[in-house]
Amino acid sequence: MTQILLSAKNITRRFGGLTAIDNVSIDLPLGFVHAVIGTNGAGKSTLVSILSGELAPNEGTIFMNDANITAWSQPRRARAGLGRSYQRTTIFPSLTVHENCRLTAQANRQKFWNWTSAAKHCAFSNEAADRALELAGLANESKRVAGLLSHGGKRQLEIAMGLSTHPKILLLDEPLAGMGPEETERMLGLLDSLKSDLAILLVEHDMDAVFKISDIITVMVNGGVIAHGNPDSIRNDPQVQTAYLGDDE
Repeated sequence: MTQILLSAKNITRRFGGLTAIDNVSIDLPLGFVHAVIGTNGAGKSTLVSILSGELAPNEGTIFMNDANITAWSQPRRARAGLGRSYQRTTIFPSLTVHENCRLTAQANRQKFWNWTSAAKHCAFSNEAADRALELAGLANESKRVAGLLSHGGKRQLEIAMGLSTHPKILLLDEPLAGMGPEETERMLGLLDSLKSDLAILLVEHDMDAVFKISDIITVMVNGGVIAHGNPDSIRNDPQVQTAYLGDDE
């Protein structure tokens, strides 16, 4: 039986008179990449912000396993195993690749009372960083200044920073944006290698990549869901073809 790690039910979010998310339900199962696609303004990034705790829904509930996390703050959700990336790169460019990962690991297991030992010597944080960089394929870049990485390398680093917190769920907001074909293939290979141990939500505009990597696809238009299913069913859905993918007739 598939284990659902994150479940959002009947989520609605309004900004004044604008309904940005309209009664959306979504499940993130272990071992699956669940893509959310839609045109600009469809509500995809708003949905990610609600799931991560950055925004509160006006209506609806969110569960992580059996816990109702609707009222939990973003840091509490992160400590419980929910990681996310953003559309814009959010690394520390002047620090090394390893230091970026160590800091995120350290933030997830803070020891305010330990004044006698430098944080950079924390065995837990360093081991978590080493593991994350190995998983993300950046172990050989650990001593490099993060700002000198390629665009694709920086996006990989963001995922490694998320992995350093030992997440159960990853919310990825356009991780392929600005990548060339080779970088895209490396990122897709990375996501495929990670998904067996995680539930992954992928917001992405690259349709070739979405159909290649996704197990489940949800299509949003104007804040609501118009289709949900496996890639073949979405590709052949007349409503999706008309509203998003483009109707050739």
